[in-house]
Amino acid sequence: MNAADPKLALITPDVPAPEAFTDPAAAVARLMALYDGATTFLRARFSETIRQGRPTARFRAFYPEVRLTTTSFAATDSRLSFGHVAVPGTYATTITRPDLFAAYLEQQIGLLIQNHGVPVVIGPSATPMPVHFAVAGDEALTVPQEGALDFILRDVFDVPDLSTTHDDIVNGMGFQYPDGAHPLAPFTAQRVDYSLARLSHYTATAADHFQNHVLFTNYQFYVDEFEAYARNVLADPDSGYTAFVGPGNTQITGPDEVLEGPAKLPQMPTYHLKRKGGQGITLVNIGIGPSNAKTATDHIAVLRPHAWLMVGHCAGLRNSQRLGDFVLAHAYLREDHVLDADLPIWVPIPALAEIQVALEDAVADITKLEGFELKRIMRTGTVATIDNRNWELRDQSGPVQRLSQSRAIALDMESATIAANGFRFRVPYGTLLCVSDKPLHGELKLPGMASDFYKTQVARHLLIGVRAMELLRDMPLERIHSRKLRSFEETAFL
Repeated sequence: MNAADPKLALITPDVPAPEAFTDPAAAVARLMALYDGATTFLRARFSETIRQGRPTARFRAFYPEVRLTTTSFAATDSRLSFGHVAVPGTYATTITRPDLFAAYLEQQIGLLIQNHGVPVVIGPSATPMPVHFAVAGDEALTVPQEGALDFILRDVFDVPDLSTTHDDIVNGMGFQYPDGAHPLAPFTAQRVDYSLARLSHYTATAADHFQNHVLFTNYQFYVDEFEAYARNVLADPDSGYTAFVGPGNTQITGPDEVLEGPAKLPQMPTYHLKRKGGQGITLVNIGIGPSNAKTATDHIAVLRPHAWLMVGHCAGLRNSQRLGDFVLAHAYLREDHVLDADLPIWVPIPALAEIQVALEDAVADITKLEGFELKRIMRTGTVATIDNRNWELRDQSGPVQRLSQSRAIALDMESATIAANGFRFRVPYGTLLCVSDKPLHGELKLPGMASDFYKTQVARHLLIGVRAMELLRDMPLERIHSRKLRSFEETAFL
């Protein structure tokens, strides 16, 4: 919370008192009313201040919150990895953008009420809402840079506060709210708002376009294949897909429409094949490197996707592999270094059975190979992820020995980062790569070296990723979200 000028009177909006709810839809409606009231108040006061200059009061509004108190040790359904708290106590979470998260909130609140037999309490929290986030949804308002106004912004409005914008909850740092309440959800409202702003910046698409199933790639060719696939399914009225959205929030709903994008693409161009209820597929071209992979997943995680998969290129490390072969990661050797402070290197990243089966079934479905024959074009094993694209130019004895000891079959720069952040954020993850070079065997990634087999496989690769997501979409949510992703003390919200 920002220190207020004691000379300025503090003005806050009128809000209803905290109220208990046993109807999840009514609870979410109250969250929306509280949030809309807070943002409307801050936008109006900010607009007024910009027009009239230095104000004579300080303005503050608060995020809404969900609060649960239970005193019973009664056992809940142990098959579920979410929807309940482990021990009696008071739990809370601040909420932002309840319009965006309405279905998610209604589902999670409904499970709490059902599993514990007590109401949730909806009311204003003690966390101030930064004016930057309050005006983010109003294109007519922009918060000026510090020094552009004739007064200090933070003397009049609350600004983003790093003490409430962090990953302490998902990192297991024992976070509690100031009143002692335990976290009910994996992210605070400010952390979510921060990521929503970053997503818009990096992907040039609005958060409400993101779908529940996210594909990551490191190659533009996959974007072209994704758009071609989107146009095909949009031509089929029975496909269930309704629109295709690209950077700049440009949208088409028919196969022959022109998708007009911005003059300059964002750092991570993102495309959304939409389906009712967010059950479509989002593709993010993160480019090259573990830093980009971490950045993208850090922010997409707040949207609570049902699964994310990496479909990109890799170096094959075995002589028996061919360019164009597929690699299904069953384990990861992490030398990306970008997550060392958040998730120690000694933490194992397990393969998730449902994801692995979906990916293998998708390869079989698209290639028309199965069983022992599938081994001709796909290997399963350890994928190594490093932060040095030109590792081949250094003394190879050390890296090659480590790769051999780990039994690695492929090497890239993003997969382990995406999997590790999926593990950290409790988002089901998986990896299917396509071998594009074999540096240990003289086949470098050079123009003209791609065979017809390789070109055919790359064209199939995106379709395999899409098919895997469609298989996962048909699975019950409680089956995909494995208990193996949950730690000793977990949040009730997914």
